[in-house]
Amino acid sequence: MNTFRLWHEDDGITFHAETTVYFSQCGRNKQLSLHELLKLTSDIAVEDYRERGLSRKFLLEHGLAILVSRCAFRLHRMPQENERITISTWEEPPEALQLRRAYEITAADGSPLVSGMSTWLLVNPDARRIIPTKQFTLRTPPTSAQEHDCLAPGKIIVPDSCSKLAARSIGWSDLDGNGHTNNARYGAFIEDALPEAYREKHFTDFRINYSKEAVLGQELSVWGHFDDDAKKILLKGSTESGSSFEGELLYS
Repeated sequence: MNTFRLWHEDDGITFHAETTVYFSQCGRNKQLSLHELLKLTSDIAVEDYRERGLSRKFLLEHGLAILVSRCAFRLHRMPQENERITISTWEEPPEALQLRRAYEITAADGSPLVSGMSTWLLVNPDARRIIPTKQFTLRTPPTSAQEHDCLAPGKIIVPDSCSKLAARSIGWSDLDGNGHTNNARYGAFIEDALPEAYREKHFTDFRINYSKEAVLGQELSVWGHFDDDAKKILLKGSTESGSSFEGELLYS
């Protein structure tokens, strides 16, 4: 029987989780889907904090919530169905208004599968106000950073010359325990909106920016711009309330 470990290294910063890639986490190509990648990396960030005594409940009791803002992933090789993987994460020195977190997903032999960076906003959930990271005193902030081979989780600029690809209503199953559209669902919205000719491209990089949340019952439209020369897809999602997300996919 397989057993899976969760552990922090002796530095108390780097957190690891072992798991298997299950059938339901994969798409038609039997590889981990983009939205499941977002789930895995978001969940391990939450679990890292929980193991350090900073559960969502504890943070809420202290008037805090931590919301993902931007993600960037280098897809060396997407994990495959039934593959045993290790997901690792650690915090890096924060910016003034954003926490920073790194990820590595490795195969059983230690070879790299996915590397990534994300930024997170510290907010007061009642006032919906962003809190400067220097006020996050519930833990000792990290002081060291590493070099990363993924793109920076920076702002994605999507041109106005986009075509409408899809539209859908935000449903009950899109919501998470915060009552928000779960961040991973936007990855699924991107996947569903891609034209058939692009669905099974060999994607090498994936970035996403989150902006104004799409809420239950709203119609979300997804727009895309395709640069075949640069092998780049730029996407944006919007509702009547404004921009909801921007995404970028690079392929080889």
